[in-house]
Amino acid sequence: MTPISDDIAGFHAAVGILTSVWLVSRPWLMGLRRGLSWPVTAGGGAIAGMGFTVSVLIASIALDGRELEEAKLGVLATIVVAPIVTWVIFQVTRRLPADLRARQIAGTYEDLLDLSEDVDPERDHIRGPNDAPVTLVEYGDYECPYCGRAEPVVRELLDTFGDDLRYVWRHLPLNDVHPNAQNAAEAAEAAAAQGAFWEMHDKLIHNQDQLGAPEPERHAAELGLDVERFRDEMRRRVYAPRVSEDVSSADESGVAGTPGFFINGRRHRGAYDVQTLSNLVRAARSRARATQSAARASEPEPIS
Repeated sequence: MTPISDDIAGFHAAVGILTSVWLVSRPWLMGLRRGLSWPVTAGGGAIAGMGFTVSVLIASIALDGRELEEAKLGVLATIVVAPIVTWVIFQVTRRLPADLRARQIAGTYEDLLDLSEDVDPERDHIRGPNDAPVTLVEYGDYECPYCGRAEPVVRELLDTFGDDLRYVWRHLPLNDVHPNAQNAAEAAEAAAAQGAFWEMHDKLIHNQDQLGAPEPERHAAELGLDVERFRDEMRRRVYAPRVSEDVSSADESGVAGTPGFFINGRRHRGAYDVQTLSNLVRAARSRARATQSAARASEPEPIS
């Protein structure tokens, strides 16, 4: 075994990985959908050609003398060569045309989404255009101080990303710790019935110490709503089932606390400062645009 033969063995490992992925993704065999694009798979195959511990062990068992020294030198050579080849592959990948990269991304599996219930423009409360490439869903509680701190962050995101961002509020009143949260959520829905959800939402989130009765009625009067209708619907708890629907979808999506954020259906469990969420929105926007480009590229050209 020589350094050259070890490098060839590393090459075989890369080819073996690519061939295996190609085989299991064939419809006539297993039909699995790839999780990585071909360029990324090639890079992973290249770095997999770097052997060390097991290679040295086998060489030590099978060889001795000069042959063993050559085998060890070959193993060490792969440690140098494989990373260099991998680096070259990824550098080339970065320089591929955008349309080609998009088609490669589109060929991989779709993301497994954490959000159990898709956004419904006919039902959900939405700020921003419905065709925005990025959707930010928040499960919130009007009495939650963390939701209050998140509100200016969301506003800055909407200002920064404009038509590229759609924001959705869903109710998750934490009744065990916030006694007025349920009342506030129902008040927001009562205002929504009169076409003023976001106006009431802003009142409630900015006045978290004024959520119990009769404060929402005062907010309704300031917004010019039909206060008698508002009061009657609040007394009869007309919108309690609507709030419960949001709570159920939060449970199904694994949300236990507020604020709970989802970006294009994927749960965000970390910090929710402006910088963090901005980076996540940019990344989601890039993925969405790549997917859209791939879809357009795959469409057949019209016959003239």
